[in-house]
Order: sequence, then C-alpha cells, then structure tokens
Amino acid sequence: MAGHTLSKCCHAMVALLYPFTWQHTYIPVLPPSMIDIVCSPTPFLIGLLSSSLPRLKELPVEEVLVVDLVNNRFLRQMEDEDSILPRKLQGALEHILEQRNELASDQEEGSHNGKQESSPLNEVVSEAFVRFFVEIVGHYSLFMTTAEKEERVLQREAFRKSVSSKSLRHFLEVFMETQMFGGFIQEREMRKQGVKGLFELRAQEYLETLPSGEQSGVNKFLKGLGNRMKFLHKK
Repeated sequence: MAGHTLSKCCHAMVALLYPFTWQHTYIPVLPPSMIDIVCSPTPFLIGLLSSSLPRLKELPVEEVLVVDLVNNRFLRQMEDEDSILPRKLQGALEHILEQRNELASDQEEGSHNGKQESSPLNEVVSEAFVRFFVEIVGHYSLFMTTAEKEERVLQREAFRKSVSSKSLRHFLEVFMETQMFGGFIQEREMRKQGVKGLFELRAQEYLETLPSGEQSGVNKFLKGLGNRMKFLHKK
C-alpha cells in the first residue's frame, strides 16, 4: 500500500472519532526502522507499509488489532469485536454504512447548485459516526451541574445509570475510564457556557426526540439517517 493512501486511512479513522480525540501514540506511516514501537504496552494507532508485515509477524506484540487495508481483512483480532459495542447500536451503524453509497447518491441529487464543502460520501459516513456517538453519550448535558466558582461537573454515575440498555451501561462503564472520554468531559467542564459544535447540535436534536428528555437507549435517531440526507441542510 502506498504511503499516502495509508496516511489518508489513518487520518480518516482519527477524524471519525469526533467529538473525541485520540489521546495516545499516533503515527500514520511508521518508518520500517522504527517498527519495534508496535511492542509498546501503551495504546497506539500506527500505519504500517505492507513491506513491514514479515517483520511484524516476528515481533512479540500483544493485544493489537491488525487490519490489512489492501485486502480488506483482519490479520489479527482482539476477539471482542462482536461484543464490545452495544449490539443494537452497532447493528444500526453497520446498516447505515452498508447503504452509504445510496445515501450519498441521494444527497448529491438533493444538493443545491452542486456546491458542497466535502463529498456526499464523506458527509454520510461522518454523520453516521456523529449520530452513533450521540446515542452513546449525547445525554451528557443533562447531567452537567454547576458547582462552586461556577465550575461545571459531570454527575458520572447518574449519567451512566440513566440509560435503560444494559449493554450500553456496560459499555459506558468501560468507555468512561478511557482518556478519550476524560478529555471530552474535561473540555466541557471547563467551559462555563458549554461547547457549541456539530456534535452538540445533533445531541440537542436527539434529546428532543426522547420522551421526558431522558436517555432511553433507542436508536431511531441513528436509523433516521436517511430521508435523502435533508438533516445536512439544517442550520
């Protein structure tokens, strides 16, 4: 695989984590001479050229997911891929991604004057992941309280226990311990007026669809990604 293609794939993966930010080692294209880095016991996201695969197989790597981007297959898995995410939300996300080309075509046909800041396919995939994360943590604002000196604080246990889905509660129990979630919440706790961006916009739309303004664990918001992508034109 060419280095520029590998780099684009790595950058895309990091971008799809929005509104979260990868907090650990990140090397889009690793020089072959530095391949020993993959033996690090800390989390990392690293892109390797195909020529490095023989050497990779000789190294004592542990708990590493290896994806062959050229042949679209896993070379090494963690064995928890089918259980780590809430099943219904994972299924809804996969369903949307399977329809990405059709949805992108609808979006392109419905665009005005053909002017777009990014490609329809990019918008579909990006929006799918934004909505996926909205359904996981989009209710966080309901549990932000103002403490002394006007500091905002997340009521963590109330936030986690508020969801009705057992699988989502279990996922949150693990996810809330990650540095990505910690950075996400810290940024919002430090801002008195809160963060205003695409994620917050979609989260507000999501909360308005729920009865009594409570997180109910449904995934209608994610599944409602279609409808000719009209939501992309909302201001």
